[in-house]
Amino acid sequence: MQQYALITGASKGIGYALAAELAKRGIHVLLIARNEQLLQQVAERLTNEYKVSADYLAIDLTENDAARKIVDWTVQKQYSINILINNAGYGLSGALENYPLTEHKNMMQLNMTVPLELSYLLLPQLKQQNAAYIMNVASGAAYQAVPGLNVYAASKAFILSFSRGLRYELKHSHVSVTAVCPGATETDFPNRAKVTSAKAQKMAAKFNMQPQEVAAIAINGMFARKAEVVTGFVNKLAVFFAWLLPKSLLEKSAAGIYDL
Repeated sequence: MQQYALITGASKGIGYALAAELAKRGIHVLLIARNEQLLQQVAERLTNEYKVSADYLAIDLTENDAARKIVDWTVQKQYSINILINNAGYGLSGALENYPLTEHKNMMQLNMTVPLELSYLLLPQLKQQNAAYIMNVASGAAYQAVPGLNVYAASKAFILSFSRGLRYELKHSHVSVTAVCPGATETDFPNRAKVTSAKAQKMAAKFNMQPQEVAAIAINGMFARKAEVVTGFVNKLAVFFAWLLPKSLLEKSAAGIYDL
């Protein structure tokens, strides 16, 4: 039976790059995001360029039961899934009280609950495959508290911890779990997160990686069955310092970047 990789947040940015990297390797893809027009364009582009099967489902992942609706769609279409990539997510820049509580809850739903639910619901099918993979896209921010991106960083810390724990639980199965932790990447993240700090924008512009580069590193790490993949030397250095330096110093530095 033909097997597929299911990718959330696949219409642009890292998600699109991950889908393209898989398609380049001859892997069929199922694309999940909110914008149907973009999804259709991406599916057609991947099919035409790489001669793979590409289908899509437009859905708002912050809706209740979004994960269940995705899985029901794959069952209805009789798709066999051996790769799950939980990529969809966003941040909110600024102090906690700058946003309505519902916005924080929607972000937590997308960043944490949906990956957990999709992993849970698809796990029985993944365990039946000869080889299967779950990739959860976390962030370099997962390794420390980040005042100014507080809830986002905390949500990515959850993803990192969840991924490592699930990986251990599945160590006797054919399912490998990888947490990918990118740093600054050339995507729409700053606009969606409403980053207004000139310092943060300048640093991002200086150290940004391209989505295609991040995707290639991530996919290679996933197929190598790595527990964690930190993309790029600068990001690896930042993670090292997050381990080495006092937390209070790291938090003060992060707060300065976001003008807090």
